Amino acid sequence: MTHPFLDLPPLSAERFAAIEDAVARLLDTRQDVLVTQGEALLPLEGAIRAAAGPGTVALNVITGPYGQTFGNWLRDAGATVHDVSVPFHTAVTAEQIREAFAAHPEIDFVSLVHAEAATGNTNPVAEIGEAVREQGALFYLDAVASVGAEPVLPDAWGVDLCVIGAQKAMGGPAGVSAISVSERAWARMAANPKAPRRSYLSLLDWKERWIDAGRKALPHAPAQLEMLALEACLERIESAGPATVMARHRSAALASRAGAVALGGGLAPYVHEERDAAPVATTLRVPSGVVASELVARALESDPALPLAAGGGALAKEMIRVNHYGPDATPGAVLGSLAALGAALAEKGMQVDPVAARRAVESAWRQTPVAFS
Repeated sequence: MTHPFLDLPPLSAERFAAIEDAVARLLDTRQDVLVTQGEALLPLEGAIRAAAGPGTVALNVITGPYGQTFGNWLRDAGATVHDVSVPFHTAVTAEQIREAFAAHPEIDFVSLVHAEAATGNTNPVAEIGEAVREQGALFYLDAVASVGAEPVLPDAWGVDLCVIGAQKAMGGPAGVSAISVSERAWARMAANPKAPRRSYLSLLDWKERWIDAGRKALPHAPAQLEMLALEACLERIESAGPATVMARHRSAALASRAGAVALGGGLAPYVHEERDAAPVATTLRVPSGVVASELVARALESDPALPLAAGGGALAKEMIRVNHYGPDATPGAVLGSLAALGAALAEKGMQVDPVAARRAVESAWRQTPVAFS
């Protein structure tokens, strides 16, 4: 039996390196870029365990569930961790970061999530980066959800470890990810006796066997299909233009917020301020007496392909996510999601106005640089 996916020639080291170079262009970085062979949790955990350990004093920012995870990893690695937590309906500020530095001047590592798709907020990384540079701390950023939906600029922002994944706004595969690494981050890893070595989590192994060796021979067989899918989505973004792709996501977010408010029925944006709302996904709070997971399940009965989900964990009762990213950053996805939610709310006796919602979506989208289509 033959199949086009099964009879591909092996991926060459040259092509693998070219895909890494395309990631570097997307991030506008001159740092080393590694494409890692696994979902983004691989480099996210690998970077923390490599760069942090006993003696590290970390500031961990919690604006959603991933920030909580990073704090756990940092403590497991032996770091002293100071958490800065903000309500999930808002974003952290550079002023709050500076206040944490003033209270703990020994901080030398900062971990932050750029955009939390799970809660729908996004953090002002450029401003926070200035504060981190003033402190001289190593800056670790999870940009998995934000890349493709809004600018991600490690060099301009002073980010030392920047992890991305392709499965959200980039519209690519989930099975590969990437990380950009600054020279001082490599130095921190090399000086850490607890940094993983001879391990799937080891970034230093990849550096020595791949980057330092001139990227001439792959250390092991790559994830062939996922690498080709990553290459394809990078080419698609380059062809359309990153600014166009990001504008489409911003349009979807603005239209979703405006449409939900116009729809009524008790729906409201979960993230209070528009400036704090992530372009990658819009979260909505359901009215009292309505369970979000039940409302989403009813809405999906009309069209299971709609990009709707209930919040995770305890948020499943109160939060809905409109995941308008990648191929779903379209007017159709936004309109379909709101129409289905409106019908489900109407069944529960809520007063909704789907016509007003449609008009609000169309108006919001037309006010952005991307044409309504």
